[in-house]
Amino acid sequence: MIDPLFWLGLSILLVAASLTAVLVAALPALLEVARAARSAEKLFDTLSRELPSTLEAIRLTSLEITDLTDDVSQGVKSAGQVVQQVDRSLDSAKQQAQSVQVGTRSIVVGMKAAWKTFTRSKPSRRTVERLPQSQKAQLSLQEREARRISDR
Repeated sequence: MIDPLFWLGLSILLVAASLTAVLVAALPALLEVARAARSAEKLFDTLSRELPSTLEAIRLTSLEITDLTDDVSQGVKSAGQVVQQVDRSLDSAKQQAQSVQVGTRSIVVGMKAAWKTFTRSKPSRRTVERLPQSQKAQLSLQEREARRISDR
């Protein structure tokens, strides 16, 4: 049994049997890999068809959002300007109302004074008592003032 050819043939037979067992065991795994490769290929085809349009839609959406943001900021600026104009108008109206109030008060006071003047009884003409020249010099300045006030 030492025949080397026999051992060589037996070794080749065992190697062939081992390779056959490995191939039989690996065949379902290779089929799954092939199926996964087909699925990946379909996914890549779908992505190559859908992804550019999706990316374009996202880009357009971002541009629209940018435009809307600009519109909103312009709206806020114009609203701020309107508020400032309204504030200035209110200040102006307040100042005008104060000036009208002062003018009205002045008119009312003037009307009251005019009414009192017109409704006051007219005093009869009074005669002015005059001192003789000799007595005038004797009156002091205070007495003259007191006399002037009492004559009224």
